[in-house]
Amino acid sequence: MQNIILSAETRESVSNGKLNELRKSGWIPAVLYGGHSGEKSDKNILIKVKEKSLQKTIGSHNAILELKVGNQSDSVLIKEIQRDVVTQKLLHVDFQRVSMTEKLEVMVPLHLVGEAKGVKLSGGILQHLVREIKILALPKDLPSAINLDVSGLEIGHGLLASEIPAIAGVQLLLDPHQMIANVVAPTILEETPQAPGAATAAEPEVIAKGKKPEEGEEAAATATAKPGEKGAAAPKTTGTPAK
Repeated sequence: MQNIILSAETRESVSNGKLNELRKSGWIPAVLYGGHSGEKSDKNILIKVKEKSLQKTIGSHNAILELKVGNQSDSVLIKEIQRDVVTQKLLHVDFQRVSMTEKLEVMVPLHLVGEAKGVKLSGGILQHLVREIKILALPKDLPSAINLDVSGLEIGHGLLASEIPAIAGVQLLLDPHQMIANVVAPTILEETPQAPGAATAAEPEVIAKGKKPEEGEEAAATATAKPGEKGAAAPKTTGTPAK
């Protein structure tokens, strides 16, 4: 395990305004829970850490740090990090003093590695159901993450917690039958059948638009129509009607 050393200084309890001034000067306010080694475990110490030094050490998850405050040195674990919700700048850090001979319960990220066979060859969908698990281990055995290979998964298959590879010195604190990841078939949306005749809607009657013919035009059209055709004028009769 890499030995990461972080230096800090004690500070006093001040107002939020003073804490903002502290941050502007390059320091991040922090708290050491559990006090120094050999002291009462319920004693908390207010400290401050240089932001540049802190940025270099918070990248590794569950890393055990050697925190030096004055002449005192303690093994600590970063318990919580507070950031600005907009700028993501560091605001506050909580450190927890740990004993290198006592096991800790911590949460560890669970990463899926490889490309599932059911996804690559059959177009299935990989579901990552559990992304973080609780473990029990000594500080020196704490992993930064746990990897689970899913390359052999086919559609309809999954991996249980019991199939996570064993790690020396690490005990998994979850139900061995809990499903961690699986591959499901892609969802196909079926078209709703249409009622007979609904697909071919009746075409609307088209009514031609145009100006109404004048009386002279209508008379001319009637005159040019051949006898017997629609629109032809009725033939004139001459002579004396039969009695």
